[in-house]
Amino acid sequence: MAGQVAGSVFTYVLARIDFNGKMIAIENLAIEFGARPLFTDVSFVINDHDRIALVGKNGAGKSTMLKTIAGLQEPTTGIVSRPRECTIAYLPQVMVLEDKRTVRQEAEQAFAHLKSMEAELSRLNTTLAERTDYESESYMALVEEFTHKTDRFHTMGGSNYHAEIERTLQGLGFERDDLDRPTSEFSGGWRMRIELAKLLLQQPDVLLLDEPTNHLDIESIQWLEQFLSTKANAVVLVSHDRAFVNNVTNRTLEISCGKLYDYKVGYDEYVSLRAERREQQLRAYENQQKEIADIKAFIERFRYQATKAIQVQSRIKQLEKIVPIEVDEVDNSALRLRFTCSVRSGDYPLICKDLAKSYGEKTVFSNVNLTISRGEKVALVGRNGEGKTTFVKCVMEAASDGGTQVGGNPFFEGSVKIGHNVQIGYFAQNQAQLLDGELTVFDTIDRVAKGDVRLRIRDILGAFMFGGEAGDKKVKFLSGGERTRLAMIKLLLEPVNCLILDEPTNHLDMRSKDVLKQAIRDFDGTVIVVSHDREFLDGLVTKVYEFGGGMVREHLGGIYDFLRNRQLKELDSLNAQPTPEHAPADKADKTPSEGRLTYEEQKARARLLKKWEKASADAERHVSELEAALRILEDQMSTPTGSAETTLYERHGRLKQQLAEAEKEWETAMENLEKCQEQ
Repeated sequence: MAGQVAGSVFTYVLARIDFNGKMIAIENLAIEFGARPLFTDVSFVINDHDRIALVGKNGAGKSTMLKTIAGLQEPTTGIVSRPRECTIAYLPQVMVLEDKRTVRQEAEQAFAHLKSMEAELSRLNTTLAERTDYESESYMALVEEFTHKTDRFHTMGGSNYHAEIERTLQGLGFERDDLDRPTSEFSGGWRMRIELAKLLLQQPDVLLLDEPTNHLDIESIQWLEQFLSTKANAVVLVSHDRAFVNNVTNRTLEISCGKLYDYKVGYDEYVSLRAERREQQLRAYENQQKEIADIKAFIERFRYQATKAIQVQSRIKQLEKIVPIEVDEVDNSALRLRFTCSVRSGDYPLICKDLAKSYGEKTVFSNVNLTISRGEKVALVGRNGEGKTTFVKCVMEAASDGGTQVGGNPFFEGSVKIGHNVQIGYFAQNQAQLLDGELTVFDTIDRVAKGDVRLRIRDILGAFMFGGEAGDKKVKFLSGGERTRLAMIKLLLEPVNCLILDEPTNHLDMRSKDVLKQAIRDFDGTVIVVSHDREFLDGLVTKVYEFGGGMVREHLGGIYDFLRNRQLKELDSLNAQPTPEHAPADKADKTPSEGRLTYEEQKARARLLKKWEKASADAERHVSELEAALRILEDQMSTPTGSAETTLYERHGRLKQQLAEAEKEWETAMENLEKCQEQ
């Protein structure tokens, strides 16, 4: 601790390391696989506090770009310039995890470097205390090294990281009781969260995230959005969650046709600007084609006339110099798929009465009473582990046992009634493992397609990123994500009248999700969907069932109606104060006014609160560190040797001035925080 306190003196006396806002520079980058270039001549800069969405069709090279920035893959040509002190953290889609530690111990690995840094600071501090050659160059060099390392130590959370570990893990959905459980007890999705927590806790200068929301529930995604928006430095992410991308990013890099386009706007604005760019490309392409046609016509017309030989040769050279204009590939997400119900089901495909499910002493849910009508499209939401998938399994167990179960079922308690003529199509997350690996992609779909749909198999496969030769690949050679997409297509083409989909969008890009969403919207049957993707659920479902605390609550309306209502209830419970019977009217009315805030106003207020809370905490810590530094300096000045050192008095004066300025900053931050809390 002595090293930490003494180090604080120089943290604020000397200049801090500054990258001038530029974190990483990519210059003339090109990557080739075999003879095929993935992209060429790519140049851009990642600046401090950039929030970048990396977009492009599947196979465009988004994940490869992240690996190249992280230094895990060497480019064919070009340079990736990283400042020596710039730290980069990378979250891949697939990770290899160990099972030897608890959740807390695994998260603490993010701070393994702090112990060695602390030991190094202690050594440097001892050396400084023993030396008396204050004016020598070597002493000042040692001071600068000590200052720099102390600054990094505090920036990386060296003061107190245990509380930060708990906050981060709980923000990502872990309960306090989970922190001392072995990581081997958790599913792949939860273990991915542990890895994500480790990256966030490192507070890197640049955070590279490849599909970070695939295994997060809605609450955890919202927490991650807030964290990336307020606490992260530079962020570059690949994600197919449109709402998440819109809420986090302020810049969009698109990889298209082997080139990179830089848009200084969020995703929605990018979509609009991209459409304008494609229109310009089309006009330029059409003008160029007309010019080429005119040149060729001139050449053909006067090729054999000696008097026009010079002009013909000139046109031929002109034609050779023309660089063909490329037009972005047409986005076929507008492809309409309509899946007809097999037969008409009864009026109520699903009725649950007093449904309960337990594992030993743990009750997953109890007293579940709900009725789903024919044609309804409902969402099951809630934090992971609250019973959504378990509920679906109860329904499927009842369906496999003849449609009705009333008590006496070892799988669950209560009753689940499956309606008349209900034919269920179930998509589980392990559905991809049930596909026949020896069949090709095309044959897999051809075996379930009926009628006119068989004539459009290639179009359907293309809409789900199986275009061209990909349709002829054997299933056993597909990646996990590709198998998931293929299983989804197969399910949607089977004759059913009730779809139950468990996290159907995890491996679909935005274009494929649009196709799937429209297909479900046009489906005449009943749909029950478990999903954390707000954008996918928006406009699709009309009822939301929330799983949490062993209960299932029904919310009428769409997903954003549910989110608004839930946040209002949380604000009411947090802000509600007991009001005396004779309280003044303005005080009695204060809490209801909180409830009338719109969803966007609540988000803006939360961001502002976070900002001033952080500013006040940082300012208070700065004041404490300067006060501690002054005490140490004054102790040195009180010694016979120190009292004769004029440099100590000069340093004391500078610190006093810095302390006065820091106290003013703290007072300003506290005033702004109090004003924000009173609004």
